[in-house]
Amino acid sequence: MNKHDDALLTNVHPENWVNPVPSKMYNLVVIGGGTAGLVTAAGAAGLGAKVALIEKHHLGGDCLNTGCVPSKALIRSSRVMAEIKDANSFGIQVPTGTKADFGAVMERMRKIRSGISKNDSAQRFKSLGVDVFLGNAQFTGHHTVTVGNHKLNFKKAVIAAGARAAEPQIPGLKEAGCLTNETVFDINVLPKRLACIGGGPIGCELAQAFHRLGSQVTLLHSGPHILNREDMDAAAIIQKKFIDEGISIVLNAKIVNVSKVNGEKILHYESNGKNGELIADEILVGTGRAPNVEGLGLETVDVQYDKSRGIAVNDYLQTTNPDIYAAGDICMDWKFTHAADSAARAVIQNALFFKSKKLSSLNMPWCTYTDPEIAHVGLYEHTAKEKGIEIETFVREMKEVDRAVTDGESEGFVKIHVKKGTDQILGATIVSKHAGEMISEISLAMAGKIGLGKIASVIHPYPTQAEAIRQLGDAFNRTRLTPTVKKLLSSWLNFSRS
Repeated sequence: MNKHDDALLTNVHPENWVNPVPSKMYNLVVIGGGTAGLVTAAGAAGLGAKVALIEKHHLGGDCLNTGCVPSKALIRSSRVMAEIKDANSFGIQVPTGTKADFGAVMERMRKIRSGISKNDSAQRFKSLGVDVFLGNAQFTGHHTVTVGNHKLNFKKAVIAAGARAAEPQIPGLKEAGCLTNETVFDINVLPKRLACIGGGPIGCELAQAFHRLGSQVTLLHSGPHILNREDMDAAAIIQKKFIDEGISIVLNAKIVNVSKVNGEKILHYESNGKNGELIADEILVGTGRAPNVEGLGLETVDVQYDKSRGIAVNDYLQTTNPDIYAAGDICMDWKFTHAADSAARAVIQNALFFKSKKLSSLNMPWCTYTDPEIAHVGLYEHTAKEKGIEIETFVREMKEVDRAVTDGESEGFVKIHVKKGTDQILGATIVSKHAGEMISEISLAMAGKIGLGKIASVIHPYPTQAEAIRQLGDAFNRTRLTPTVKKLLSSWLNFSRS
């Protein structure tokens, strides 16, 4: 604990907080103070509803405390180190031996986190008219929930209790000790040797960040390549980047057991029919999320759930109890902050007014914040094939984009899929240093039903990396020039010159 952690807790779980006297009836009781719960509570209260918000841990949820905010602060510091190491290629001389001060990196992260925490604070939500209760929530009747000694009556409820880091059942792992995204931001000493289990987004982001900050990192992944849920071309670029940077990758890995000897953690694994052994100072687990469905009394209110997949909801985010809804990581495959935010907005509409907002109608982009980043929206090539949808794919490599070349950021591409015979955009993947910023233009085009051909007419500043998107619009329009059209145009031009 330090002054920044103290400031954080003062905002998101104040020690002297006194739960209010419950109202006789709430229009909406929200269980969980992460993104989905906070957006639901604030939005409903802003519309005049009487709202109660219950959180047993820290307001702000994963995003603020153990997810987006701290991880991106850490990644930013690691990118600075990468730029320093590569500075010579830009004509900049850096003193030999420059290295990261890991303690200062973590101090910066905690300062940023505590500053942002004001937005999610108990006091702020109280000022918005929300009754904030800190404690364990449990359904005790179809329209009642208890928090400590308080009983809350509600007309509708929203469960937004989120998810937690899932720990794999590996013999000896618990005894040896491991870090997850929920505990890794508590450390102050950089692990000299770090073993990362899991080559998904969390594992890859943190593996690269720790490597750049000075750890010797080995990434163990059960699949044939990392980020196996992403576009294969995109994943291949990141995998090559990791190897080029010096990260060791063990693919098709099955960890048999973990032991601890003289303070060292030893991972015994199998990979491609061979046995291996890895010695590490710390083990970081990034193998997915488990929904927080336990202890809520869901059986009491006839809400169906699965311990792995979470609460069952329909397309309106309504549970099997028509008066109870759910949103966020506890019920959705999209485990992103912006997905929870969008779902919460739908829940407000559906729970308090008319059921009109469907989960399936959301056009959901996402980004993995490796370097370069991978951003995606809509269909992949393989999902289009599975759905029987014929597509045409247009690709612009970043090495063909002037700004990317001048920036020294020519790794990656922009790939856009359109419905065959039309310019309707069905999906896109971007791999670039700034893919997360660039994907929104394509998301906007999809939401606004703007075709790829139309994007060609949108003027983009030169030079920018986003110009690659306009260039794909040009590429699409060139495919419309059939031999007949080209012949007619040529005839017209010849006539005009005569």
